[in-house]
Amino acid sequence: MNTEFQSYIDSREEEFRNRIMSFHDIIMEMYPGCDQKIWFNILSYRMEKGWTGWVGLGYWKEGVTLYTGAIPLITVFRQKHPGIKTGKGCINFKIKDAIPWQEVRQVIRFAMEPDR
Repeated sequence: MNTEFQSYIDSREEEFRNRIMSFHDIIMEMYPGCDQKIWFNILSYRMEKGWTGWVGLGYWKEGVTLYTGAIPLITVFRQKHPGIKTGKGCINFKIKDAIPWQEVRQVIRFAMEPDR
């Protein structure tokens, strides 16, 4: 992990760091060669240059947000998990939320490989 990412992750309390590291580890397991950068104050992971093939991770006051361009899959996620807050292209996981990791992996895959 680069120092920029490490500083970002270390900027919060342990429970927030643990939660974001869980997401980071899954993304790196799925896409070990992805480009990693701080982009618009979030951790971003990209497969290609430009706007296709990306996900982002950021903190919010109650937890961690997974940002994607995967709007259709976010809609499906929202229907399956109405208790987890979502936005148009993001999922806001509270620290206390149980994470449905299988569906999260699907969202990540759809976002990172939009042409698949």
